[in-house]
Amino acid sequence: MTSKQRAYLKGLAMNIDPIFQIGKSSLTPENTAAIAEALEARELIKISVLQNCMDDPHEIASIVAERTRSQVVQVIGKKIVLYKEEKDNKKKIELPKAKSSAKA
Repeated sequence: MTSKQRAYLKGLAMNIDPIFQIGKSSLTPENTAAIAEALEARELIKISVLQNCMDDPHEIASIVAERTRSQVVQVIGKKIVLYKEEKDNKKKIELPKAKSSAKA
């Protein structure tokens, strides 16, 4: 993912509310499955890590991204934004094209 694409997704994420909360029990298999399902449906989601969760939000973001095969767009404070590109032709988010490095 290019920095331009990441910036575009950050802009989109500003307008969405967190749809998951990770609390005291931290990351459970049920949380991970629900997050994976939401990523399939929405492509871009925001997760809130509650104050009573003792784990680092950056670590949680890495683990969730790995388990759901998604990408971490950003972690700000206790908010995590994840993106997973739709593989079928039902894309909801069209990312800016990455520039090719070849010059004519």
